[in-house]
Amino acid sequence: MTTGPAEPTSPTGPAHSAAPDRPTGQDQPDQPSHPNQPNQPDQPDQPSHPNQLAELTATRLTAGYAAGEFSPVEVTRAVLERAEAAQAATNCFTRIDADEALTAAEESAERWRAGAPAGPLDGVPVTVKDLLLTRGTPTLRGSRTVRAEGRWEEDAPSVARLRESGAVFLGKTTTPEFGWKGVTDSPRHGVTGNPYAPGRTAGGSSGGSAAGVALGAGPLSLGTDGGGSVRIPASFCGVFGLKATYGRVPLYPASPFGTLAHVGPMTRDAADAALMLDVITGADWRDWSQLAPAAGSFREALAGPVSGLRVAYSPSLGWDVPVAPAVAAAVRGAVEALAGLGASVEEIDPGIEDPVEAFHTLWFSGAARLVQSLRLDDAQRALLDPGLREICEQGARYSALDYLTAVDARMALGRAMGRFHSAYDLLVTPTEPITAFTAGVEVPPGSGHTRWTGWTPFTYPFNLTQQPAATVPCGVDGEGLPIGVQLIGARHADALVLRAAHALYESGAARIPAPPAP
Repeated sequence: MTTGPAEPTSPTGPAHSAAPDRPTGQDQPDQPSHPNQPNQPDQPDQPSHPNQLAELTATRLTAGYAAGEFSPVEVTRAVLERAEAAQAATNCFTRIDADEALTAAEESAERWRAGAPAGPLDGVPVTVKDLLLTRGTPTLRGSRTVRAEGRWEEDAPSVARLRESGAVFLGKTTTPEFGWKGVTDSPRHGVTGNPYAPGRTAGGSSGGSAAGVALGAGPLSLGTDGGGSVRIPASFCGVFGLKATYGRVPLYPASPFGTLAHVGPMTRDAADAALMLDVITGADWRDWSQLAPAAGSFREALAGPVSGLRVAYSPSLGWDVPVAPAVAAAVRGAVEALAGLGASVEEIDPGIEDPVEAFHTLWFSGAARLVQSLRLDDAQRALLDPGLREICEQGARYSALDYLTAVDARMALGRAMGRFHSAYDLLVTPTEPITAFTAGVEVPPGSGHTRWTGWTPFTYPFNLTQQPAATVPCGVDGEGLPIGVQLIGARHADALVLRAAHALYESGAARIPAPPAP
């Protein structure tokens, strides 16, 4: 069965699944029904129930395939069941391709039986954010202006590398229209809720990916991040997310937001992200800005020590950011865990100013250029998200000199962070100063913010500088909503960021309660 595009949902919570005959939601139990939380390092050696297969990491799945403990078909069936439930609870998918997934799983099972897997992710269920091209499947980008008709013959580079590795594609995950904001709701597919509290936002713009991973709908997902779009939802949904150094993961077509946009893994832990990054960083000539191949395996680099790393802890980047007390306490606890592992920690700010105006100039003008390139008539423009129309109008008013002034500010910020990282290996901040707020709105009610950038000051600066940045769950607030800590490295220091994140998982500092079973 192939499930087509979901109908729009209510802005107060996820009301519909991707198929009209599915239930619109279920009561949530107080405690998760599965013992193996998606972001826990300890997982059972022998899953005792088929449902537990949906809880296993990609690393554990491939080990189980190799040992003959279970097959890709069994796993895919379990994960598809979880995907259907996740969709009903949170509206995290634009489509679920069950028939295609099971066919791919059967082919993978044959390869494993023959002792010839196609690659390190053979038989592992994955999902793809609906901004990235996927061969044979429409990429609708959350917009009513995109037509589903067509042959859809190309894979994005990261999707192509996953396909070559034998990954099993489950479906496409929700995004706001063209990924323009830090929450996930769109005119085409409606609102995506948080797995911990469906009336709260999953974050964005990779909100569907984060919610799906948190609820067991595949251990791996491909997200994109132009101003925090991997890290925001990963933090709000209690999973791991990495924005790799710009160019580390090839991207095609080029993002309308230019060199702000990155592709990155969204997973249950840092080890899975390293495994996924080893695959998706494969070269692709379609991206003229891709980096040279990494010097070694990201997965092998996890074994390196944290002891001796120079860590700068900045609670607010030195700005007037009101960080929620529960967030501040949880992030400080993660920093103390790094110190306990032997890192040398100093509380210090990087000495940079908030670059939000430069970011807005680049982001809004990118949105304006995107909509211009679509050649929409007035009736089609009326179909766009009203907030997107607003930033397009603002972006169209910028001059070339405004744009170049923003580029100058970006370069100055990059130099400042380069100088900072000559003294410190990692910068650690909260990922977000808050936890998930009401779903279906761009900014927290009563916050006074007018745009999504107002409540996520810790993420977009590092898109301007193109640095690797990851978010690791480090606790929950008084309402049980996840909190993330952000680890930022110098450009090209992806392996170091992953190593520090992996150490937090191994130490237990990244362990948080699982979301209620959908």
